[in-house]
Amino acid sequence: ASAVARQTEGVELSPSQGDLNVDRVLQPGTTMVPREIAGSVLRTLAAAQNLELDGKSVISSTELLRPSCTLSHECTRSGADAFDVELRADPRITEVVASGVALAGDTLHELADTDVTGVKLEHLPSKKRYAGADVLTLVTEVLPELRKRFAVSIQTDRLPELVSGILPRIRLQVEQVADCLTVFGTLVYGDPPLARIDSGRLVHLGGAIPQRNESAEQRAVAETRHLLGLTPGTPLRAQGHRAIELAQRLEQWDGELAGNQGRRFIHRAELAPQLQPSDRSFSLRFDGKNEQGETLEASAESVLRAFREGHSLVPLLGGGFARIPANWMTLYGDRVEQLLNARQRDASGEEQLPKHALPELAALCEALDAPGPPELTRLRALAGEFEAIPEADLPVDLKADLRHYQRVGVNWLCFLRDAGMGATLADDMGLGKTLQALCVLRGRCLVVCPTSVVHNWADELRKFRPGLSFDVYHGPKRRLDPDTAVTLTSYALLRLDQATLAAVNWDVVVLDEAQTIKNPESQVTQAAYSLKAQFRMTLSGTPVENRLEELWSQFHFSNPGLLGGRSEFQAQYSEPISLGVSGAAARLRSKIRPFLLRRDKKTVAPELPPRSDVVLRCDLSETERQLYDAISAATKKEVVEQLRAGGGVMQALEALLRLRQAACHPALVPGSDAVSSSKTERLVDALEAAQADGHKSLVFSQWTSFLDLLEPHMTARGIRFNRLDGSTRDRGQVVADFQSPGGPEVMLLSLKAGGTGLNLTAADHVFLMDLWWNPAVEQQAMDRAHRIGQENPVFVYRLVSRDTVEERILALQDQKRAIADAALADGAGAQSLTREDLLALLD
Repeated sequence: ASAVARQTEGVELSPSQGDLNVDRVLQPGTTMVPREIAGSVLRTLAAAQNLELDGKSVISSTELLRPSCTLSHECTRSGADAFDVELRADPRITEVVASGVALAGDTLHELADTDVTGVKLEHLPSKKRYAGADVLTLVTEVLPELRKRFAVSIQTDRLPELVSGILPRIRLQVEQVADCLTVFGTLVYGDPPLARIDSGRLVHLGGAIPQRNESAEQRAVAETRHLLGLTPGTPLRAQGHRAIELAQRLEQWDGELAGNQGRRFIHRAELAPQLQPSDRSFSLRFDGKNEQGETLEASAESVLRAFREGHSLVPLLGGGFARIPANWMTLYGDRVEQLLNARQRDASGEEQLPKHALPELAALCEALDAPGPPELTRLRALAGEFEAIPEADLPVDLKADLRHYQRVGVNWLCFLRDAGMGATLADDMGLGKTLQALCVLRGRCLVVCPTSVVHNWADELRKFRPGLSFDVYHGPKRRLDPDTAVTLTSYALLRLDQATLAAVNWDVVVLDEAQTIKNPESQVTQAAYSLKAQFRMTLSGTPVENRLEELWSQFHFSNPGLLGGRSEFQAQYSEPISLGVSGAAARLRSKIRPFLLRRDKKTVAPELPPRSDVVLRCDLSETERQLYDAISAATKKEVVEQLRAGGGVMQALEALLRLRQAACHPALVPGSDAVSSSKTERLVDALEAAQADGHKSLVFSQWTSFLDLLEPHMTARGIRFNRLDGSTRDRGQVVADFQSPGGPEVMLLSLKAGGTGLNLTAADHVFLMDLWWNPAVEQQAMDRAHRIGQENPVFVYRLVSRDTVEERILALQDQKRAIADAALADGAGAQSLTREDLLALLD
């Protein structure tokens, strides 16, 4: 084209069409690669004449020369299949003259593109072996591409066939061990599976090789994830109620299931309980028949767990799930669970029930119309009324005439003692719990009580059981006398000398005022738990003061395991009762009824004079009101905000203390030096009036400093008094002086030192100077006077400052009384001093 453009006159070029075609291919700026140029030139020169290559005459052909491709089979030494793919050049080729161009004799040919094999024509012949997992690549990837380029000669019938049109599916492998269900999903092709998808790759399993359909794979995976929450290749494990839920979802699965379950997950049969009592234990199983008549069985523990968690299905021992007997479990499930939990292994490894659980088993057998063994039959009286308990022989040295209710109590205590079970005697204060306890002492006995009543026990022993030797274990030179029938000691010494007292195998251990061990984590409670005894007895007129856990602690001493562990008791009784769950309190009362005896004064001692409770309201003076309002303004707002935010409990208790003190006497508040108070004046006036009418009075306060403030006013008015608090040394003499006809008209007592164990029936007026939110503590103080032996009506006066926190405490006391009723009588539950209580008192 350039020459034609520059030609001069007389010189002419006459290019042919072929010349122009070649010229166009070779012109500068062409975008073709050299191989494409060669092919284009050869096709253009196909019609050219006089074509030479290196001076030799040649012709150009449009025929492509292709390598030949053969696939052959060989068996390796290990017996595995191996396939060889071999490419060989066309045998006519005599020389490769350029990239993509070869000479066959005198004819130029274009070479076919062989890049798909990864081998250039220049390197032929080329051979590659495919074995093992590579065979899949050969069939699915390599051969399809080779066939597009070459005529492939397959010289074996061992090569797997590639088939299309097979859709992928999810295959589930299901295994069950106990209540754990494991499901593993695999994405496969074919039935039976020809291949599976593993980490995105196709793994050949045998037979024909399926052509992958990735869009269908994605759909199958998505559907499985939606229905089961399962991703193929990742095991899904579920236990308990989650396993049951998974089994129910698997019922909707219409694909393949494999494993030890197959499709037998949920059987339509309902299991039935089979109870078999033995001498000291029982066995329980649940079984039934499925649609094919096969026996189904589940453990009692798994049925109870499923029922407790609100499920209708339970895992079977042989695999699968069946329906639990819901109605039966509603009636007897709680009883059965408690009995199962109570079983203990003896020295031989055999599971047995503790003796305190045998009455419960007897009652269950009776409810199920199942015969109980002789060991249970003997204890059936505990499942009925106490009147059914046989009358016990009284000690020959007993110097007392028992009232009817006391005789019933002694019979009951002796029955439990002889049966090897513990007892909690919770009669109202003043009904003679000590006397009833004295009637069942035999062998070597230990009595633990508050320090204030140790000598009262000594007096009662001398009076009612003179035939029993006793020793008071106290003092720096204290030692245990093995020949003494009864050892008296205090809770303080029990804590200090735990190792010494726990080393003795006592016949009887009595804990008096057993509410002392209400905190199971305290050192004195742990010391009590360590004591060894054939018969354990607790005495308390207020076994529940604040929280139901206090009852658990005392029963854990007298009958360990009866109420289960602390967390179990909290879940089964304490929390449901506090929330007002119907039937929860009744279940607790039924559980403890054989081992707790409680009578009130109104029922068993109608001859006891009446008690009148009076609230004496006091109006604060102007100075007292200013002090009270100042403390309230300075603390309440900040403390209430902290309580509502979840903190500030200690600050709230401190604020409550200051408000209560300010409501009683200004001088109780640090920084104040007031001489008198409205309450003090009201008290002294009332004491003068009582004294003038010939009455004796008890005055209680929880603060000894308040008693100090009262003394000068009583002296100034000529009121004779004595005093009993923690510093009093000769407590017995102080009590005797007050009880004597010519003794002082008033006794001042600290609530802690004088609230338990004292008989002060000479008084018929009781004054409570400061309110406590726990009414049981106040009840103990009142019953120092209102008890058997009292001949006069008793008047109890609570002094309450008007428009102060004390009025709110009165309302809180009513709520607190309900907690004891929940466990010991009919009524709803209540909580202890909670954050909500503090808010109610301070807000």
